[in-house]
Amino acid sequence: MELITFLIDFILHVDRYLEAFVQANGTWVYALLFLIIFVETGLVVMPFLPGDSLLFVVGAMCGVGLMDYGLSVALLLTAAVAGNQTNYTIGRFFGPKVFAWEDSKFFNRRAFDQAHAFYERYGGVTLIAARFMPFVRTFAPFVAGVAQMTRRKFTFFDITGGALWVGGIVTAGYFFGNIPWVKTHLDKIIWAMIFIPGALAIYGSWKASRAAHINAD
Repeated sequence: MELITFLIDFILHVDRYLEAFVQANGTWVYALLFLIIFVETGLVVMPFLPGDSLLFVVGAMCGVGLMDYGLSVALLLTAAVAGNQTNYTIGRFFGPKVFAWEDSKFFNRRAFDQAHAFYERYGGVTLIAARFMPFVRTFAPFVAGVAQMTRRKFTFFDITGGALWVGGIVTAGYFFGNIPWVKTHLDKIIWAMIFIPGALAIYGSWKASRAAHINAD
């Protein structure tokens, strides 16, 4: 329970924690940020880390000279791409092993083939959009690996989505993160960054599921 309370407090007040870490440890903050972004995007079991809000706060700190903008973007982009590549590799390695039993109740060959076809056709858009959706971005590269999306196509959209995500949010924080109104309402902005994309993802999933049922009927 204490861990959950701490995580919620850390997510909502990541600006305070990060600033305190910079003041106490200096440039070690770059290693910490690399680790957080890599773990959030690279490990399916860590979807709750504050990626969006963290990037925004990093940009705000760059805006007041506490961190270097160019180094931060380059390092966090590398972490985001490497994390997705790791997640994809895990999915690609374990997917066929988990579903290796053609006649078992755990495997549906038709569903697997449909997933593969979907990711080959629409996976790029899915991967880019998922970057901006908490929880979804952690699972999207894993599913792409399980669905056997080609590495070349995955890498292209991995880098593209990562650049838009890291570059876009860090830059937004750089220009807007130190505006007094934004600083005052940062906790509300963080909640919005979590729930609005999440709600859109849930709605999209519900709509797709409904369309599938209608088509099936």
